[in-house]
Amino acid sequence: MSIPPPPGPQGPYNQGQYPPGPHSPGAYPPQQPYPGGWGQPYGAYPRQPPVNGVAIAAFVLGVLCFVPAVGLVLGLIALAQIRRRGERGKGFAVAGSVLSSVGLALWVVSLSTGAAGEFWEGFRDAARGEGTAYSLEKGQCFTTPSGSLQGVTYDVDEVSCEEEHDGEVFAAFELPDGAFPGDGEITREADERCYALQDTYAMDRWALPTDVDVYYLTPTSQSWRTGDREITCLFGNTDERGTLTGSLRRDGTGLDPGQHTYLVAEGFLNRAMDEMPVAETVEEDLAGYQAWAGRMSQALVRETGMLRGHSWPDDAERPVADLVEDLETAREEWDLAAEAADVDTYYLHLDEAFALIEADSTVTARKALGLDTTPPVYEESGGGGGESSGKEV
Repeated sequence: MSIPPPPGPQGPYNQGQYPPGPHSPGAYPPQQPYPGGWGQPYGAYPRQPPVNGVAIAAFVLGVLCFVPAVGLVLGLIALAQIRRRGERGKGFAVAGSVLSSVGLALWVVSLSTGAAGEFWEGFRDAARGEGTAYSLEKGQCFTTPSGSLQGVTYDVDEVSCEEEHDGEVFAAFELPDGAFPGDGEITREADERCYALQDTYAMDRWALPTDVDVYYLTPTSQSWRTGDREITCLFGNTDERGTLTGSLRRDGTGLDPGQHTYLVAEGFLNRAMDEMPVAETVEEDLAGYQAWAGRMSQALVRETGMLRGHSWPDDAERPVADLVEDLETAREEWDLAAEAADVDTYYLHLDEAFALIEADSTVTARKALGLDTTPPVYEESGGGGGESSGKEV
């Protein structure tokens, strides 16, 4: 985040212009004869010689110590010019040379001890935004000063995922340039896309602890003006005072072919589940729930097709085949729910469909493949994520 420069001097004399005084050009009236009758006009007020600009530059560089060698050289040049031109500024030149000499000595000591390297490394880190919410990348775990994923934050501390931490980043994406879209629109975009991206990092939702949910870091109106467009998606504890320990990452890099195929197939059903209507009950939106039932049926077609097409290990072949049979029956129930003439009929087929999806055959197939066997808890209403999963940066 850039800091705007401080405001300049106030008033009408802010660019080296000062009000005329008794010792400045223009302060006296035009020369007139001396009033006592001597016939001798006032002489012009004697002007002082200008201050040598090189001397001032040497003094400034000596004070700042950014490039001490240059300040020393400028100081020596200024002294020579002052003697030759009769200018003022000898004190600036001498002070700049002395300060630059001290700075140069300190730089030599710093280079020999490695302190200069540490300084520039810290400077580069700050320029890149390291140690801030802007620097988080996929796979990193972090803590926040408050220990909370609510509200506004800027500073974060990256820690090992094996240690206690407040959040684990699983994805990030950029919003398009333009005017700030508003907090509501950014939250809607973050909620929709972060939930859709979670399976690319943690493919097995059954392996996610029950106290873990999706959160996100979003730009504020202030950070937007500095070019911040990134939304960072992360996992966090649903208990504001709780923490996480251990990485939740479970993607293709750590899975065998059978596990990966199974989880990709199951992902079709998971994403359809996420599209459950926002309405709390079927009575409120029967048409919406019927359309959702149709999407669930289509997801099961894709899932069973992938499961049937894979060559499974001998000890997993029969369990997966039993699962496919239950899922195909569940698909038929979802089709009937999509065509239900009334709410009661819809609920009847909905209950049957869920019972088949959560049947023992799913647990048995997962156990045979070496996957987690603890079923997740599905929410009874859609919309996922809630209104308090966001944190602004």
